[in-house]
Parts: sequence; structure tokens; C-alpha cells
Amino acid sequence: MPRKIREFIKDLETAGFVNCGGKGSHKKFVHPKVSKFVILSGQLGSDAKHYQERVVKAAIEESKK
Repeated sequence: MPRKIREFIKDLETAGFVNCGGKGSHKKFVHPKVSKFVILSGQLGSDAKHYQERVVKAAIEESKK
């Protein structure tokens, strides 16, 4: 079963990312140690796409370096 967008947001915030807004259903997250920002689209209860899972995982791994 795919994870929900709200679960990715929780993971990002736990890793130190900060939500700096967005338009509509898009949310932009930044972290001081990560060179790129993470954009998640979709409502909080929506199923996450496979590419979103890869992006979030890669960003969290980069923030640990």
C-alpha cells in the first residue's frame, strides 16, 4: 500500500526540513545541508507517487551527511 503525503511531510520535518510554502497543493521543503529543495504535490491524504518516495528518501539521506 503506498504511503501518504502526510507521512512524507512528517519524515521531512523530523529530518530537519522546513516547509516554506507553495501554491495550491504543492509544498516546498528546504534544509540547510541539502543543495536542492523538495517539492511535494498532492493533498495530505493522497497516495504518494513512486518518484516522490525516491526524492524524499534521497533528500533525507543527503541531510544526514
